Amino acid sequence: MKKYGILLVFCLALAGNLEAQFSLSGEFRPRTEYSHGYSTLADVDQDASLFTSQRTRLNLNYSGDKITTKLVLQDVRTWGNQKQLVGNEDYATSIHEAWAEAKLGSGFSLQMGRKELVYDNHRIFGNVGWAQQARSHDLLLAKYEATFKLHFGLAYHQSGVRTNNIYYGPDAYKSMQFLWFNKIFDKLSISFLALNNGVPYTINTDNGEITEQGIRYSQTIGSYVTYKTGKLSLGGNLYYQTGTDPSGKDLGAYEVLLESGFALSSKTKLGLSYEILSGTDPAETTVNNSFAPLYGTNHKFNGHMDYFYVGNHMNSVGLQDITFTVMQKIKSVSLNAHLHTFLSAAALTNGNYLGTEIDLFMAYPVAENIKIQLGYSQMFAGDGMAEIKSGSIDEIQNWAYLMFVFTPNYFAN
Repeated sequence: MKKYGILLVFCLALAGNLEAQFSLSGEFRPRTEYSHGYSTLADVDQDASLFTSQRTRLNLNYSGDKITTKLVLQDVRTWGNQKQLVGNEDYATSIHEAWAEAKLGSGFSLQMGRKELVYDNHRIFGNVGWAQQARSHDLLLAKYEATFKLHFGLAYHQSGVRTNNIYYGPDAYKSMQFLWFNKIFDKLSISFLALNNGVPYTINTDNGEITEQGIRYSQTIGSYVTYKTGKLSLGGNLYYQTGTDPSGKDLGAYEVLLESGFALSSKTKLGLSYEILSGTDPAETTVNNSFAPLYGTNHKFNGHMDYFYVGNHMNSVGLQDITFTVMQKIKSVSLNAHLHTFLSAAALTNGNYLGTEIDLFMAYPVAENIKIQLGYSQMFAGDGMAEIKSGSIDEIQNWAYLMFVFTPNYFAN
């Protein structure tokens, strides 16, 4: 941490002599969770768990005429996983974001380093902000932003040992390129995304060491559209995936989302959506028809208990999700209720019905830069869920959390 302290002092001293904008802020986010059947079905006689995790961040932002930079130092831990008398660097602070952007003029800029990628509604690219560690990428990003937006991203990963061009992970891709376009009209916003995702695979080994690697590429192509008029809002995704999956199978999959929202008043809003992510028939062995939302904020979409696409359910039977939402504001308190009905996209022996989930959650701003969030979720699993998840559908499956968010602003000029 000593080197970060020196950097901080330097930045503060520099900021006092610059006309450019500089800010220093923080985030402290402890969250206590109760879990009995989170992510997968609880087993018979399984005890519930109770734990607290915390995300701590220090954010340094600088913006001048020709350059913009961002540095986010981050520590993520579960309370108790580090001994009180710590004497090593195993739990050192990490860098969540560290990028610089050169402003080239006429709407063009070039950004490079480690950064979050957030596009459209987070379905393919999102920062996974709910997860304490969140997600960021190492890449080069070329941008044009004027009457429309056009971004081109390029990433190529290498391990510390630069021999034979071998990549040992830990990320999901070795090579990635994407092109994103967005145009906003009066009431209409249209985006297009083309993503080429390359995953490494082993060709040859010698005494257990990888000596030759190849890359299997998949392509995700699609669009996101929103339309707002008066109290009504409409939106939707349409994505198709082709190419080769990480195991070498031919890939042919799709995702469709249709959503609507209606504001009964400035404090009451209703929503209804239907999403289908294609899946693979359990008897299919040669082709992969399962859509993968890749680097999206999947916690946002298919229930807060994370039964689907949050480190699970990939290359499975897919999903259909019918969701009804209600948001009610009472003074500064936001109350929310989500009702999900889940069905598989591919056929199951015990029928397509997977279950119903209820998510209840609220947010309360206690004071400036202090917020309390809490929620409760329960899954009512069907016979289809027992076919694809371990555990017992007869057990109570529930999850709850209480989270405090402190976001102090230390300095800004």
